[in-house]
Amino acid sequence: MGTRIEIDHRRGAARHPEKAHRPDNPIQRKPAWIRVKAPTHPVYVETRNLLREKRLVTVCEEAACPNIGECWSQRHATMMIMGDTCTRACAFCNVATGIPAPLDATEPGRVAEAVAAMGLRHVVVTSVDRDDLEDGGAAHFAAVIRAIRAAAPGTTIEVLTPDFLRKGDGAIATVVEARPDVFNHNLETVPRLYPSIRPGARYFVSLRLLGRVKEMDPAIFTKSGLMVGLGETRDELVQVMDDLRAAEVDFLTLGQYLQPTVKHAAVDRFVTPDEFADYARLARGKGFLMVSASPLTRSSYHADADFAALRAARAAKLAAGA
Repeated sequence: MGTRIEIDHRRGAARHPEKAHRPDNPIQRKPAWIRVKAPTHPVYVETRNLLREKRLVTVCEEAACPNIGECWSQRHATMMIMGDTCTRACAFCNVATGIPAPLDATEPGRVAEAVAAMGLRHVVVTSVDRDDLEDGGAAHFAAVIRAIRAAAPGTTIEVLTPDFLRKGDGAIATVVEARPDVFNHNLETVPRLYPSIRPGARYFVSLRLLGRVKEMDPAIFTKSGLMVGLGETRDELVQVMDDLRAAEVDFLTLGQYLQPTVKHAAVDRFVTPDEFADYARLARGKGFLMVSASPLTRSSYHADADFAALRAARAAKLAAGA
């Protein structure tokens, strides 16, 4: 029997000063199908200690991911670069908001050392939004990719980037030219909900980013993720799937939104496992090479195994078309 998820409330209102004035949204009791095991495995502790030693931030902790126990027990961790403070204030996200510290030039090397020490076959590198930087942090992403290639040449690299809003195509090109194996950017939700859920972003900017990556380097796999349970309709989700396929996105992830604190957007409903299976069938029928859809699916959940399957799916598709 698993334990009920406990959401991280560290630093309380100070973590989200922009949300302090909002009315409380009571956190609903989670259904029986959302269960995780308590993180007690010794490898979990080893992973946590290594990350502390290298002074690294992970989205696993900062975003209060429910899968942290499972992933860290398998030495899988998603690195979050450019600090722990975001310049955006999305209604769903548990990452702290505020004025971030300057970039740390030693961070790429420390990330690379951790990847090598953990013996990762595949690593996911994400970041906070850095609207304060001229390039949105694109050059820092590229530096991290290059450092990992040097320290762990056998490791495949997946980046989960911000939208580089108002930073121009040059920022996208900087990351693409560093040649990550997977370029991920999450649309997060349907266009209608952007003003309330993702107010600092623009749906078509995010969609265009994914399309531009494919135009710049068709060999790079592209990936995007959506949360469900925020009030979207089935028809709206289907339209987003069509938009992503028009942008030639290869891999779609779908997971249940879980409310981090009473100050965050409320859960509209808990989507059942059967509904997730239905969405997965729909998405595969639309031509995605890979689909991961379940209540606990997150962008980097099982990313190593998924990348191997993604590569195999492309090879099979090319062979079928030969």
